[in-house]
Amino acid sequence: MDGLMMDRPLLVKQIAERAEAVFGKREVVARTQDGVERSTYGQVVERARRLASALGGLGIGPGDRVASFAWNSLRHLELYLAVPSAGAVLHTINIRLFEQDLRYIVEHADDRLIFLDASLASAMPRFEGPQAEVLMPDGPGAREGALDYEELVASGDPAFELPDLDENAAAAMCYTSGTTGMPKGVLYSHRSIVLHTLGAALPDSMGIREADSVMPVVPMFHAMAWGIPYVATMVGARQVLPGPDLAPGRLAELIASEGVTWSAGVPTIWNGLLELDPPPDLSNVRELKAGGSAVHESLIRAFDERFGVPMVQGWGMTETSPLAATSRLPAGIELSDDDAYALRASQGRIMPLIEFRIDDDSGGELQVRGPWIARAYYEDPSADEKFTEDGWLRTGDVAQLEGDTFIKLVDRTTDLVKSGGEWISSVDLENSVMAHPEVVEAAVIAVPDERWGERPCACVVRRAGSDLDANALREHLTGRVAKWWIPERFEFIDEVPKTSVGKFDKKLLRARFAVSEEALASDSR
Repeated sequence: MDGLMMDRPLLVKQIAERAEAVFGKREVVARTQDGVERSTYGQVVERARRLASALGGLGIGPGDRVASFAWNSLRHLELYLAVPSAGAVLHTINIRLFEQDLRYIVEHADDRLIFLDASLASAMPRFEGPQAEVLMPDGPGAREGALDYEELVASGDPAFELPDLDENAAAAMCYTSGTTGMPKGVLYSHRSIVLHTLGAALPDSMGIREADSVMPVVPMFHAMAWGIPYVATMVGARQVLPGPDLAPGRLAELIASEGVTWSAGVPTIWNGLLELDPPPDLSNVRELKAGGSAVHESLIRAFDERFGVPMVQGWGMTETSPLAATSRLPAGIELSDDDAYALRASQGRIMPLIEFRIDDDSGGELQVRGPWIARAYYEDPSADEKFTEDGWLRTGDVAQLEGDTFIKLVDRTTDLVKSGGEWISSVDLENSVMAHPEVVEAAVIAVPDERWGERPCACVVRRAGSDLDANALREHLTGRVAKWWIPERFEFIDEVPKTSVGKFDKKLLRARFAVSEEALASDSR
């Protein structure tokens, strides 16, 4: 027997249409190189309708890839709504990728049209495939031969009716950051985006609400900005889009001046705010979301102690849309402060509708599946090993359970240190090093060792003015980790190199430091 509910497709256009109908006067703000721009959801969606109409005039049809090369801005939000709602596929290009990777993904995706910010006009290479470029005026910058975005929008129909589509049709596309081989294309459907938006909006997920002023520092050019533009639009939250200037001081100014209550970014962003002197005004902020790389316990404690602002860790991947787990303390259980912080520094509980398992046969690898999890990469059968035969995504993360329900990532399968046949977690060791008050960041890599096979090497960024040395760090680690985990080798560096999405780039650290102590001693003789 079938149920008697209406069968309506889940579509991105429904997010836009609700914002237009229910929250039409709610403000949307963006900072550009020219200053602060102000709009409303009603105006944003009207312009998205115009743009969707104009895309058809350019010959863009269902399934065609339309790329963006842009910061977090009003125009990028219009693209988020217009391109999928027109039936095309929005391909957000990571502006921080190397030119070789940029050329590969534009060709591989077969992009027909590229929208780019004027401030990035000189940064984007010339590509052979796309039929046209459209320049978006966010500040100074020109692009010979490019169409004018405002003229294109003005040419469209403000009453254009967004079409009904198959909910399983592709809506958006993002390529992985290519840390292991070439970037891989992840293709999101309308259905997956809507379900992820609903899941991420839950109180114990992101918990964004209409009353919030939301500032996504996480970029709209990668992993759909963690889905925040869609969540905020669906619930009618006021959006504050920071544009190209992500310097800690400038972000702090925007948080204070625009009354930001909720924000999300990678740990590097929040570490930058901690370093500001005088301290920033975060009096309006009720919560910060952090993810993209491990959120260390010391960072969570620091925001609690200095600002009284809770930091909630989220975990996911490009392949998981991206939010798949979030770390909030369980109800009805009394925990010591130390135990509570340890749980908050875990990746948390899996989100509704997502399943997970820890595969002992794969060394404790975390595997997931669900309605917003990728089942394959776009036209890349060489990556089939990332998916199991019974339909699970292999995350590449080694995990264990804390308190029976909280996922704790111990390491990447590629980052574990195997010393004397025993495993050392680089993540746990990094957390312990970063608990020292004079440490800003720390990354642990495996280096060759003639006796033990591998030993951990800690690459440490000290706070300004600190003369912290290796002996002091060894003393700090004593009693915090097993004795045999304590590194013989510490390297003090100016900063930990980052990937295009803000993760620690351990490939560069290995290339720089992955030589044994014995070899170093031999070279010095």
